[in-house]
Amino acid sequence: MSNSQAPLDLIAAGELLIDLISTEYADDFRAADQYRRIPGGSPANLASNLVRLGKRAGLVAGVGQDDAGSYLKEYASELGLDVSRIRAVTAPTTLILVTKSKVVSNFEAYRGADAEIQLSEADCAWVSSCKIFHTTAFALSREPARSSIMMAGKVAMLQGTQLSIDANYAPKIWPDRSEAQGIITEFLAMGALAKFSEVDYERLFEEPVDLKNSATAAKRILDLGAKLVCLTLGGDGVFVMSSEESFLLPARKVEVKDTTGAGDAFWSGFLSAYLDELPLGKCAERGRAMAELKLGVFGPLPARVSLG
Repeated sequence: MSNSQAPLDLIAAGELLIDLISTEYADDFRAADQYRRIPGGSPANLASNLVRLGKRAGLVAGVGQDDAGSYLKEYASELGLDVSRIRAVTAPTTLILVTKSKVVSNFEAYRGADAEIQLSEADCAWVSSCKIFHTTAFALSREPARSSIMMAGKVAMLQGTQLSIDANYAPKIWPDRSEAQGIITEFLAMGALAKFSEVDYERLFEEPVDLKNSATAAKRILDLGAKLVCLTLGGDGVFVMSSEESFLLPARKVEVKDTTGAGDAFWSGFLSAYLDELPLGKCAERGRAMAELKLGVFGPLPARVSLG
């Protein structure tokens, strides 16, 4: 089998969109004067970073029949992503306005095409051929994307594909918290690899989490059916838990230029090492290195990345 015919390492399903990110740090939109256009969306960032790390990845997404949609698909294709399931729909391309912060950036979402994902039986078979199928809470927050992604996840799981989720929950994206808990739990219960930030966890479960109770929080996610959990704790590092082991990998001090996409960068590094069948400690270290790289760069990373 040639490399072009080999199964993809990862397929991500969900938001491919335009981020307009403030060029300076600001408290809110009123305080920021200039914004820069950057290709974004958590699944798109993750898949792109996997390609940057030398893996083969594809993207399931909806974009508008507009200039922004054409730009995004061309950008993804030039990076080397499989873009055969990025489809143009009548809704406009989704836009996220991000006011940059050194902690948690403020954002406003203007949603359209990202939720218009509808998968056929053939699409589900394509998804099932990869090694890891990944999605996000954002992607699962609206129909018809939710039902399509959940269906693809179930088919993939039954075919032996490993599932993955970034539980990037935000009430302004998914106001019905109870519904969100149910859908995310259903996905976790299929043995997914799970990434939560401390902010995601607090928003979803309405319980504060920090270094002291990170093990309890991680065990709660594991008990919902996840295969493993990475709970990122900002400056305190990341707590990793599986049924066999648990540990804290401390953060290292870096100069922060842009926090947007740092979580996606961490998870791409972690999953690339997971695909290489490295121990979880090494997976977390590669994730940390990738996040550090992203924190030091405003906008997308270079087309190819070496972590040394």
